Amino acid sequence: MKAVVNFARIFVGVLFIFSGLVKLNDPVGFSFKLQDYFAASVLNLPFLVPYALALAVFIVIFEVLLGVNLLLGYLKKFTSWSILLMIIFFTFLTFYSAYFNKVTDCGCFGDAIPLTPWESFYKDVVLSVLILIIFFNQKYIQPIFNPNSHKWIFFAAFIGCLGLAYHVLMHLPVVDFRAYKEGVNIQEAMRVPEGAPEAIYDYHWKFKVDGEEKIYTTQGSYPQVDGEFVEVETELVAEGYVPPIHDFALEINGKDLTGQILNEPKVLIVSAYNLSKTERKGWAKIKPVLQQAQEKGYKVIALSASGAAEYQEINKDFQLNLDFYFADETTIKTIVRSNPGLVLLHEGTIKQKLHWNDAQKIALD
Repeated sequence: MKAVVNFARIFVGVLFIFSGLVKLNDPVGFSFKLQDYFAASVLNLPFLVPYALALAVFIVIFEVLLGVNLLLGYLKKFTSWSILLMIIFFTFLTFYSAYFNKVTDCGCFGDAIPLTPWESFYKDVVLSVLILIIFFNQKYIQPIFNPNSHKWIFFAAFIGCLGLAYHVLMHLPVVDFRAYKEGVNIQEAMRVPEGAPEAIYDYHWKFKVDGEEKIYTTQGSYPQVDGEFVEVETELVAEGYVPPIHDFALEINGKDLTGQILNEPKVLIVSAYNLSKTERKGWAKIKPVLQQAQEKGYKVIALSASGAAEYQEINKDFQLNLDFYFADETTIKTIVRSNPGLVLLHEGTIKQKLHWNDAQKIALD
């Protein structure tokens, strides 16, 4: 049994540290995922939305420290209870999300390893078994290193986590796992290869025949039925190929200008997914950069999901003359984790992404 407990201890400890660090690399992204869970259609906890970022940072640091404690054999009782309660909660959450199809990606490993809701649930079931083994066999957990050093290792890990959290919040994630990473050509990432599998749907047609409702299923064709059509429902049978980037679209007054912008030789984009939540001191800091870019022949535009009144307010307050393009809010959040942020494009290729704190590091040709 001791060997089994030690295996479970190492496996769970390493996984907690890895999972926590991946999310700590991008706490803003994890906070967006928490907001999805807090929505009225999921857990109905809207009062927690303003605290999503603080909760995200706390959860991921706590997760890393639990993993460290488990490997060290430090605070066995507290650590065992904590990981047990945490896995019970997240197993319930992933099952609820999967069964009711509420949140399509749990965010367990950030953007590094996307998991479907059911994959997340099965992962938590396996972890639950291992954690129960640890919980009921704590006597086999022996400390490593000198026990007197454990608190100092714990403290060093805590300080390291705080330092990483501060760095990525003031700048951008250290490692970018998203589709919009630097070096990616957006147009190429949007293409569907020739011969790629297409999505398959079943169409469930409901007809009233001789006073009874009957269902006829096809894969798209209208059934030849002597009866009164009532309704049709579609069911995804097999998902087709989805390109890495499939949600990038830029519009002005309903006109799609995506291709035009992606074909421009030099573009500087100011991304601000929501202008009511934007950091206004960031606009003051990026203003000189926007002027420099215009002087060097860049097409300078802004990207937001807000409305015309807020566009005008930003232009007026900071004496700018930016053309604001509309894009999906989730897409803008995915592109750069800063509000506002800067994205440098050369013929659709992402050359640089910057937090507004690093605006002075822009590399304009």
